[in-house]
Amino acid sequence: MSGHSKWANIKHKKGAADARRGKIFTKLIKEITVAARTGSGDLNSNPRLRAAVMEAKAENMPKDNIERAIKKGTGELEGVHYEESTYEGYGPGGVAVLIDSLADNKNRAVSEIRHALAKHGGNMGESGCVAWMFKKKGYMVVEKGAVAEDTLMEVALEAGAEDVRDDGDSFEIITDPDTFEDVKASIEAKGITLVDPEVTMVPQTMTPVEGETAQRLIRLIEALEDLDDVQKVYTNADLPDDLEME
Repeated sequence: MSGHSKWANIKHKKGAADARRGKIFTKLIKEITVAARTGSGDLNSNPRLRAAVMEAKAENMPKDNIERAIKKGTGELEGVHYEESTYEGYGPGGVAVLIDSLADNKNRAVSEIRHALAKHGGNMGESGCVAWMFKKKGYMVVEKGAVAEDTLMEVALEAGAEDVRDDGDSFEIITDPDTFEDVKASIEAKGITLVDPEVTMVPQTMTPVEGETAQRLIRLIEALEDLDDVQKVYTNADLPDDLEME
């Protein structure tokens, strides 16, 4: 599990958040639109839409943008039809890579993903080759010093969390996707700050990577995330605590 939070921390250290904000907004608008299309425009009855809107608000997306995206999904406004796909492959060091895509042109998406993998020392795999290594879970982090471990465990487990783990500088909280929002709300109600709460694909086994291999892996993930048709990238990489970005 530690590799997941280490990658999240590295993303924050990389900075350039403002430069990437437009791209982040584009991806969030896609997710909101598809969530509304496949479910409904009602946040109360559509957990996927509720989660997407929550993430958009965390990124300070304007309310008007969110509302337009929902209306495009429900058909109240004209919008682009996006097709959902998941691609699997391997990165440097044999790391498993799982890629979620929303694209209006699936052939373009496949071609660009395959090219990014090959360029950065990875390769596309067959369907099912790495997906079995991941499980969909609610995931959130609490920095140590924000709360006593016993208090956090009591609040989280009582709210329905599956596990609370010590990850060195922080605590990781794992939930079933269905109980994610209840656990999140219960912890925040106690005034405890959560870092990057999300429903995500959590690796069940980790692959350690170091040195230049780790650098190449990070460059691969960044290249994939920069693609317009890629929504999320997951890996089972266990990265070094002292990894410095080039």
